[in-house]
Amino acid sequence: MFSDQKKTNSKKEINQEQNRIAAGTEITGEVKGKGAFRIEGTLEGNLNTTGRVVISESGFLNGILECESADVEGKITGNVKVTEILCLRSTAVFDGEVEAGKLNIETGATFNAKCQMEAGVKKLKKKNEKQSA
Repeated sequence: MFSDQKKTNSKKEINQEQNRIAAGTEITGEVKGKGAFRIEGTLEGNLNTTGRVVISESGFLNGILECESADVEGKITGNVKVTEILCLRSTAVFDGEVEAGKLNIETGATFNAKCQMEAGVKKLKKKNEKQSA
């Protein structure tokens, strides 16, 4: 009548976990994880996760961010490496370097950065080059 099957933690289930740095909280150091992160306070250091990162309007990250995707409403000073999409909302302030699969910047965001997009780069042909079929 009842199943004794045990649930296994798949990658998808792990990435649905939410970690939160609350407003008023200040963390200095290196943070590593596999789930999603929401930063409402301050992180002085590095954050490395396979999940999604949200930096709220009151959030601040000063360091290196490595993640799958990021949605930024607050401030980042440092380097960011996002494998999927980096979205800078209208209230975002970014100073540093970016390496992202895709980049979305809303009107009003401040973006002072060196940017490299790995996934979307296509080699342009010169006018005189023949196309190979």
